[in-house]
Amino acid sequence: MKWVWFLLAAYAFAGDAKFSKDGELALPADYREWIFLSSGLGMTYGPNAPAAGAPLRFDNVYVNPSSYRAFQKTGAWPEGTMFILEIRGSTSEGSINRGGHFQTSLVAVEAEVKDTKRFKEGWAYFDFPVKDGATATSAKAIPPGSRCVQCHSKNGKVENTFVQFYPSLIDTAKAKGTWKN
Repeated sequence: MKWVWFLLAAYAFAGDAKFSKDGELALPADYREWIFLSSGLGMTYGPNAPAAGAPLRFDNVYVNPSSYRAFQKTGAWPEGTMFILEIRGSTSEGSINRGGHFQTSLVAVEAEVKDTKRFKEGWAYFDFPVKDGATATSAKAIPPGSRCVQCHSKNGKVENTFVQFYPSLIDTAKAKGTWKN
């Protein structure tokens, strides 16, 4: 029975990133139950930005709970950290709404994973295609040296992550000395 607790503890420490034998990342079915970090409206970086004149999109960011707890203690992301970026359309017309925007259908799902043993650059990025409302359940890493890696390494305020867009983490990163100026 002790080995069961050991396996559970190892799983909790390793984060929630799970890979197939082929190296594909599995999309966690429960990511919407993870820690919600922030939502942006109309952010226009990356390949999933809307076309000019198209409705604004929402970016919802989630991180696995064990990594969030570790970050709160240390200001750093542990091995196995996984972020999910869920991109949704928006509209201002519907039901009783008279102003502002609310989220609509899923447009894209992306992930960022810290695994320094598996990925030379330490972090890897994944795009889970969405087609006809269904999201792919696994994805291969975007090639090393891609613009995702370049942008995150250049602009991320903590390691390769955009903590600058997660208000609940900014003070922690600054207090722990992990914030890049």
